[in-house]
Amino acid sequence: MIPSPVGQMVPLTTLANIRFAGSIGDINRINHERVVTVRANVDESKIPGAVAKIQAEELLRDFILPPGYDLKFTGQNEHEQESREFLTKTFVIAVFLIFLILVTMFNSVAQPLIIMTSVILSLGGVYLGLAIMRYPFGIIMCGVGVISLAGVVVNNAIVLIDYTNKLLDRGLELKEAIISAGATRLRPVMLTAVTTILGLVPMATGVSIDFRKVSISLVSETSQYWKSMSIVVIFGLMLATLLTLIVVPTLYSLFATTPEFVKTKYAVMKKWYWRPFEKVKPES
Repeated sequence: MIPSPVGQMVPLTTLANIRFAGSIGDINRINHERVVTVRANVDESKIPGAVAKIQAEELLRDFILPPGYDLKFTGQNEHEQESREFLTKTFVIAVFLIFLILVTMFNSVAQPLIIMTSVILSLGGVYLGLAIMRYPFGIIMCGVGVISLAGVVVNNAIVLIDYTNKLLDRGLELKEAIISAGATRLRPVMLTAVTTILGLVPMATGVSIDFRKVSISLVSETSQYWKSMSIVVIFGLMLATLLTLIVVPTLYSLFATTPEFVKTKYAVMKKWYWRPFEKVKPES
């Protein structure tokens, strides 16, 4: 029964036909568009979430939707995509700012390029470490680890190149300055890397120390959350430190000797090219 405009109660059947049908209880909208969300959890012990997503996309690829309807995956997949894009932009901005500061400090473009090679070398250690530890590349924590690693590994190259420049200013030859800088700065470079790595080992192994209760836990939620980032920094710093001591001096020598080498070869080729056109002086 419903009230009429004059206040009388009338049966609903006199105004409408009643039939049972399925419907949604709430109407949700995103950006002024009606949305229906279907949620599902994946048993990671049986199938990885990424594999399940690919299989679901293949099943729904040929699914015909009515006009005006659209289908897309959101939830964790959408959040991971947004995090990936954000961290990629952050990494590019961080590397650019580091390069800009180095150009200002060294008043050169070649030497900052040499220093930035240590960032590339560290990425090899990142993927090698994750492969050895059999740990997946988490978008958020591994991305944060790579960004922080970029700011750490450049320090070793800066120390080497800065001391090499000082030795050259003192009058040493290029080869002697490079060898002396590598030998002198080997200890501080290794100590910096070792102290950083040792500080992250408890986090990478899952060891947690509670100073309030004076207890040590081998497995904790906090350590597991930060484990991927610590693995990224440890292995990336290890490989970058070892290769920096070899690659950076080599590139420094190449960048320093290449202009003179090109100039010498150009003079030789120029002389060889113009030799047939030289005038032959007549004999007296």
